[in-house]
Amino acid sequence: MVSEAERTKDVVQEVVESTALHVGRIAQIVAGAVAEVVREIGDLATDVFEMREAGERARADAEPAPVVVDQRP
Repeated sequence: MVSEAERTKDVVQEVVESTALHVGRIAQIVAGAVAEVVREIGDLATDVFEMREAGERARADAEPAPVVVDQRP
């Protein structure tokens, strides 16, 4: 027959193991979510840089070419 102390130890052990397992899974979920958020922020920043460069190129294309005046006598 199992003593009261041994039953209590077994229950505590199961609770701690289960808690550790679930906390580990939750940490993996959170870490994965953080990584995805950081990736999305990086992609957004890349898009902003590309749009800014495209706008600068469009502005440069729209500017009239400088007029060169021949100043020879």
